[in-house]
Amino acid sequence: MLEDESNLKMFNGKMVASIIATFLLLGHAFAQPVADQEILARIAKDGPAKGSEKAPITLIEFSDFQCSFCRKFWQTTLPQIQQKYIKTGKARFVYRHLAILGKPSLAAAQASECAHEQGKFWDYHDKLFASAGSPLAFTRGRLEGYARELALKGEVFNRCLESEKYLKKVEGETAMGAFLGARGTPTFFLNGRLIVGAQPFDVFASAIEKELKGASSSPKKKP
Repeated sequence: MLEDESNLKMFNGKMVASIIATFLLLGHAFAQPVADQEILARIAKDGPAKGSEKAPITLIEFSDFQCSFCRKFWQTTLPQIQQKYIKTGKARFVYRHLAILGKPSLAAAQASECAHEQGKFWDYHDKLFASAGSPLAFTRGRLEGYARELALKGEVFNRCLESEKYLKKVEGETAMGAFLGARGTPTFFLNGRLIVGAQPFDVFASAIEKELKGASSSPKKKP
């Protein structure tokens, strides 16, 4: 239920440089060592997300559009999480890139960011996963074709994709995922708790309910 551990190499100095570059792009500086929880909190604030920012549960997915197990999660588990927890305001779902399966993965991730520019990340996200089972699904022509099908502004999208303006962002998120402990796709962080692989809905539901129970039993701070 995890793909593909062998494709995710340890990044050494290049990884660290990418992480620092990512935080600089987000307007953050490292005045002191940053804990994993703080990194996850910052990651959750920037980029595509579903659900209320006030939700007590934050589920971050590090994913690759070519990953068959990521596609399985999208097909079978995410709709159930969305129905029971995201739509009800109990959970917020955050998507981040862990593009480890080669150049098509990098291209698809960048294309999704270009779609995000036009307010259609999730439509494009769904289109990529729906198309991922077919051969050559992530060629340049196909990626541009998906944009047309979704009524994006074609020339703007094509220029964005051609420029590779989001390559460093995608590489930075991939490095960040590795730094936090991701060794394959999909990898999740549920309020900081690591969940590895395309686990069934019951696994996520159990973890979410445990967090919700803990949140409700915690003493409320006085104003």
